Amino acid sequence: MVYPTIAFGLFAAVTLAFALGVVLARDVFHAALLLGGALTSVAVHYVMLRAEFIAAMQILVYVGGVLILVTFAVMLTRSDTETEVSSA
Repeated sequence: MVYPTIAFGLFAAVTLAFALGVVLARDVFHAALLLGGALTSVAVHYVMLRAEFIAAMQILVYVGGVLILVTFAVMLTRSDTETEVSSA
């Protein structure tokens, strides 16, 4: 009974670390990647609760759908002037 408690605490710390990284990240793309890590960690919590279907939907819908949508939005809305200013 001790191992599930340790695993829960470990993944809770990982989830909090990723969530804190999302808030503190300066680059939107890095924040999106950290969000994917946090959402995947939440899916691990669902697996630990023996809700495998909810975990699969978490990964498919949120990590697969929302994260890809955010990534494409970031890639398509970046302009060339932002990259020129940051490289100068």
